[in-house]
Amino acid sequence: MTDGRQDDVKQATRQAALDYHEFPTPGKLEIRATKPMANGRDLSRAYSPGVAEACLEIKADPTTAARYTTRGNLVGVVTNGTAVLGLGNIGALASKPVMEGKAVLFKKFANIDCFDIELNESDPEKLAAIVCALEPTFGAINLEDIKAPDCFVVERICRERMGIPVFHDDQHGTAIVVGAAATNGLHLTGRNFADIKIVSTGGGAAGIACLNMLLKLGAKRENIWLCDLHGLVYKGREADMNPEKAAFAQDSDLRSLDEVIDGADLFLGLSGPGVLNPGHVARMASDPVIFALANPTPEIMPEDVQAVAPGAIMATGRSDYPNQVNNVLCFPFIFRGALDVGATQINDAMQIACVEGIAKLARATTSAEAAAAYQGETLSFGREYLIPKPFDPRLMGVVAGAVAKAAMETGVATRPLEDLVAYKNKLDESMFRSALLMRPVFAAAKSSARRIVFAEGEDERVLRASLAVMEETTEVPILIGRPDVIAKRCERYGLPIRPGTDFDVVNPENDARYRDYWETYHALMERRGVTPDTAKATLRTNTTAIAAIMVHRGDADSMICGTFGQPLWHLNYVRQILARDKLHAVGALSLIIQNDGPLFIADIQVNAEPTPEQITASAIGAARHARRFGVTPKVALCSHSQFGTLDTSSGRRMRAALDMMDEMGLDFEYEGEMAVDAALDHDLRLRIYPRSRLTGSANILIFANTDAAGAARNILKTRAGGLEVGPILMGMGNRAHIVTPSITARGLLNMAAIAGTPVSQYG
Repeated sequence: MTDGRQDDVKQATRQAALDYHEFPTPGKLEIRATKPMANGRDLSRAYSPGVAEACLEIKADPTTAARYTTRGNLVGVVTNGTAVLGLGNIGALASKPVMEGKAVLFKKFANIDCFDIELNESDPEKLAAIVCALEPTFGAINLEDIKAPDCFVVERICRERMGIPVFHDDQHGTAIVVGAAATNGLHLTGRNFADIKIVSTGGGAAGIACLNMLLKLGAKRENIWLCDLHGLVYKGREADMNPEKAAFAQDSDLRSLDEVIDGADLFLGLSGPGVLNPGHVARMASDPVIFALANPTPEIMPEDVQAVAPGAIMATGRSDYPNQVNNVLCFPFIFRGALDVGATQINDAMQIACVEGIAKLARATTSAEAAAAYQGETLSFGREYLIPKPFDPRLMGVVAGAVAKAAMETGVATRPLEDLVAYKNKLDESMFRSALLMRPVFAAAKSSARRIVFAEGEDERVLRASLAVMEETTEVPILIGRPDVIAKRCERYGLPIRPGTDFDVVNPENDARYRDYWETYHALMERRGVTPDTAKATLRTNTTAIAAIMVHRGDADSMICGTFGQPLWHLNYVRQILARDKLHAVGALSLIIQNDGPLFIADIQVNAEPTPEQITASAIGAARHARRFGVTPKVALCSHSQFGTLDTSSGRRMRAALDMMDEMGLDFEYEGEMAVDAALDHDLRLRIYPRSRLTGSANILIFANTDAAGAARNILKTRAGGLEVGPILMGMGNRAHIVTPSITARGLLNMAAIAGTPVSQYG
């Protein structure tokens, strides 16, 4: 690339960053009300006179501030702008975009609200006094980008005077992630903290905090050699010293990095580019662990390390290399755990719990969500995957749960939790929106070891879902696909499962049951134009047909297909084979999970223009399924006709279905025909039809054709942020489900849990 082209790219990147901050609204934050403010009554409760009641409660019992205000979920991000990223002392105002960004990360990763506070105060004691005065406002304080050694003074004073957690993320956040990466790096190389020689460059806040963390994890002070711009920190040195740095002074005649690097097991760099060279690496211990964390250019580039030490384990602060040491792995979740138990501080035990949680998560199987966010990267524990990725949704439950537990065990929790398992489940539910609704379904699935066959067994989503099925249920997955392809993909995706060992495989190209299968298919279809040769070809190439034959013959209890292709194509083969078992697909039900609750939609793909009988069957099936999720069914038959206003096909069919349902003595609420807004708005419905038998908002919408049902489903998914569970194929006795190509690995896991529910519990 020419110099001119590089300049153009650089300028375009700069402008894109500026536009991101300016448009459509300046900055990255806004404040939104959590309570209605629509009328005078709301105003009188939000402010005078109603607000006085909350004030008096807090005056009588200060702990109730967590009940009546945002304080229990509010963090102050405080800086004076004296050490901002790699920009240095740019001042408080110029640091504001960074502090806003920090607040956004708190909200994104842990749903913690923040105010960013930039203070024009360079005196550390005065700065600490200002922060201490903010205690009534916040549940915790995150100190940010304050230069060393001032940051040590500010944090010490605040911790001594304040009764809420005070955490300098530049120090302790970095230290926690380094601790987790070092734990796993030593695990991979068979080393122990107590035995290793550590050489570190950079005597700033982060560097000192990292060394202190390594001490807490078992490293010995005499084995730590700290160097800075003036060389080795040794006893008696006077240049650029402070108490924190002096704590690591060596009693030695050596004076430089070049002199102390020999035999080092771990290099920890938080200094500047080029500090470590290939010659230094060659003199370290075999298979060294090298953390070169200077940004944007590390102390040594990973490729230079690999050239002289191919077995080295390398981490940087950059996102374009493996093992990025990123504080976002830590700070949102340690604050989440601390806030939720009302911790008065973040102590050593809580920090070590955070280290252990992060390290343990990296050694576990990678989540499908993280894999989707980092496509193309190898996310399997090893030299290039020491620590999890920031977008791994399991961090919330694992890390925050461990931190809360440590806070309770060490006596700093003012609001201890009664049930840590329930707390972790709640955290997981906040990250996996389907978790709460799916809980009763998973509980039912665990009561029976049903055999679930996945028709598209070579798909990455299916492989990840199969692992999750084995981890979270008692079901037995069966995959249709080529064993060698499945094995290679499991290895590529870092999945610790293999075909034939952890799960069964049906190989379309070579399976001992092939003759039995094609003969069964031919016997079912011989009077419908299927010749023996056609049957043979179908059972070699059509995995949906193979799966259906397996269910028909009893080799599997349920099948899941549809990760590619058109659903009706799959339905054709399901009907051909399983209809002979007196199973009849009556409709496809989609569960859309929204922030204000679940909404079931049918029929999205089976009957294009359903008859009154099919509409009735869909309504009854949908109500039965809603109950499986712990939802009390309230069914609305939807049409553009409103309680008889139009003599149209959809209106007539819906009214006929309503008459049929009236004759059945059903045990759930239903009403129709009506428009969707009337179905969802109780007050509107009563204005139109005061005698409506439906109370509240409908949670099941039955449409008069698949076009309308499918459109509603897709709009809710793509524009309203709805999360889908399904589609659920109703009427098949839980023996077949046809998903859509957009389904995720977690969606497949949810469908497997649904398919794994015993028929006796199916309703």
